[in-house]
Amino acid sequence: MSMERTFSIIKPDATRRNITGRIITKLEDAGLRVVAQKRVLWSKAQAQAFYAVHKERPFFDDLVAFMTSGPIVMQVLEGENAVAKNREIMGATDPADADPGTIRAEFAESLEANSVHGSDSPDTAALEISMCFRDDEIPG
Repeated sequence: MSMERTFSIIKPDATRRNITGRIITKLEDAGLRVVAQKRVLWSKAQAQAFYAVHKERPFFDDLVAFMTSGPIVMQVLEGENAVAKNREIMGATDPADADPGTIRAEFAESLEANSVHGSDSPDTAALEISMCFRDDEIPG
């Protein structure tokens, strides 16, 4: 097991319903520690830059519109195998396929409004963290 960091977003559908605390509790109960966190309202340009990897996909514009529709909570999570642990507790992207007890099974409204985002690899986590947090915002 290795200690690592990953990146997490609590999406606008969850912040709108005031369930950020419930989601964070699930993450912490799974053994992840929030080492940095901030609530922001992304601009269109910020959302487009973050999701640039999906720029050519048909859902890109809808994703950007959704992610700028309200505040999001960005977090740096730390723990043993944090990337895999976070993805496990989030559940499948499509809440219809998510295992019971996962965040998406319990809280997602739809495939798009699925309450959370999490990095899919350690390399992606490092990139996403660097895009969204300055070094001085993350304790050593």
